[in-house]
Amino acid sequence: MNEFDADAPAPHPGLFPTPEEGERVTVMLAAFEGWNDAGEAASEAIRAIKRQFGAQKVGAIDADDYYDFQFTRPTVRRSGSGRRRIRWPSTRVSTARLEGYPINLVFVQGTEPSYRWRGFTEDLMEYVEDLDVDYLIVVGALLADVPHSRPIPVTATSEAGDLRERLNLEASQYEGPTGIVGVFADAADHHGIPTVSLWAAVPHYVAQAPSPKAQLALMHRIEELIQVPLETNELAEDAEAWERGVNELATEDPEIAAYIQQLEEAKDTADLPEATGESIAREFERYLKRRGKDGGATN
Repeated sequence: MNEFDADAPAPHPGLFPTPEEGERVTVMLAAFEGWNDAGEAASEAIRAIKRQFGAQKVGAIDADDYYDFQFTRPTVRRSGSGRRRIRWPSTRVSTARLEGYPINLVFVQGTEPSYRWRGFTEDLMEYVEDLDVDYLIVVGALLADVPHSRPIPVTATSEAGDLRERLNLEASQYEGPTGIVGVFADAADHHGIPTVSLWAAVPHYVAQAPSPKAQLALMHRIEELIQVPLETNELAEDAEAWERGVNELATEDPEIAAYIQQLEEAKDTADLPEATGESIAREFERYLKRRGKDGGATN
């Protein structure tokens, strides 16, 4: 029995049913810096998961075809040896095989393109097909009227009927301007790839990066979907420090403090029905999984 089988079942089902013995499932995670990435929470969440599993780059989309370098400028970096390098905006594709779990992860991370979005999306779909992707999770973050002192809301939607039924999701009701995350999700849906869209709500009055609490909320939701424990202890400490820092800043501005209190009261009233045994069980299950993993690492 592998680690995936040994883990206790989560109160909320994962993205895919348990595969047959010897089978593996490939899940693509995608996030883009820019309009879709308030507080850089989405891109940082994907970057952290890539680091945890040691993902290796397998390809990239040519920057010259899709970026306006006067709008999304290249940056100068120094390598470890001190050599000066130019880093061009691009979209990189990486893969990781999760040992002990019947899952392969594919990561798509980059900057929202400036133009030719349909061609850009077609290039992404080639990677979806070449890497035999079974499921897609697109990750974004938006600014919203939410208090920093409460759990960061993460909205999960899907256009795939079977996923909605299994994961108890709804189809997105949003109408209006969209970013490359929305375009990519739509293309995947039309190609028959079951897709889940995750969006974290970042408090608009602390919109600047980093936003560790929103990043943490996204990683927890991804953890539930792929049914693989993620390393978040250090990030949780950063989120607590971030919240304390915002609290201190709020005490210096009575108007901001009063506004935050209004948001807290509205959030608490709206969340009263959510204080159910199911929500408590979900958090307790996550705690037990992490405790079991930490215990196994020390034995």
